[in-house]
Amino acid sequence: MTPRTKIAAFLVALASVIALGATALLGIEPARAAEAAATAASLPPGVLQWGFLAAALATGMSSLAAGYAVAMVGSAAIGALAEKPELLGRVLILVGLAEGIAIYGLIISILILNRLT
Repeated sequence: MTPRTKIAAFLVALASVIALGATALLGIEPARAAEAAATAASLPPGVLQWGFLAAALATGMSSLAAGYAVAMVGSAAIGALAEKPELLGRVLILVGLAEGIAIYGLIISILILNRLT
């Protein structure tokens, strides 16, 4: 197994643990959603549960994608830096763009949750 494959496997495993944790929270949230549904009479039934699921999926899937993107870009960046150390600034920008995927997912989740309450 190459180091690149090991890093990618680690990131996928880490993202899977995070996604499983978010899924476990979905088991707790329906009770809380039922309380909120009682107070939010303007929303049709079941909307809160689907909203919480959508927020969890947006965060989980974007974290998985960001982990994969950072693994691929980061390994290429290390190779480029080994040959030309003066590329550090450009490489950091590319890795930052890959990490932005997770931030976008988090922002979407916050927007979904704000819309529900």
